[in-house]
Amino acid sequence: MIDKNIVKELVNQWLEGKEYFLVDIEVNADDKIVVEIDHADGVWIEDCVELSRFIEEHLSRDDEDYELEVGSAGLGQPFKVEQQYLNFIGKDVEVLGADGKKVKGVLKAVDGRNFTVSVQEKVKGKKRPEMQDIDHDYNMDEVKYCKYLIKF
Repeated sequence: MIDKNIVKELVNQWLEGKEYFLVDIEVNADDKIVVEIDHADGVWIEDCVELSRFIEEHLSRDDEDYELEVGSAGLGQPFKVEQQYLNFIGKDVEVLGADGKKVKGVLKAVDGRNFTVSVQEKVKGKKRPEMQDIDHDYNMDEVKYCKYLIKF
């Protein structure tokens, strides 16, 4: 089986000096390697091809046969690394909290592993309920997911 750490080392070599960042690497028992990268402005197919070729140049198919897939993290997929949160500050997100409660709002801030989402909520206590921005604070390790909300 191909060592995930070797693949990670190769990806990190390719990433040096680039604005791309590593999101995830998976290597299953059948030696299918899946590498996900991202960039603040999106991922270009040419760069995925370049990274794929770089990895293939450094892994020997004579030693182990493998399948390689290199791509972007996916726009509507849950965030996996802190840099994804940072890239989407000011954008609409959906968060599924550890309590099972889902909220939709604007990703307002990221501080280490913590992030804040501003949600429009009705405020009671007046004759007419008013909509007001309420901040919800989360820890990345304690939510089921946070993902970019695609609007059409």
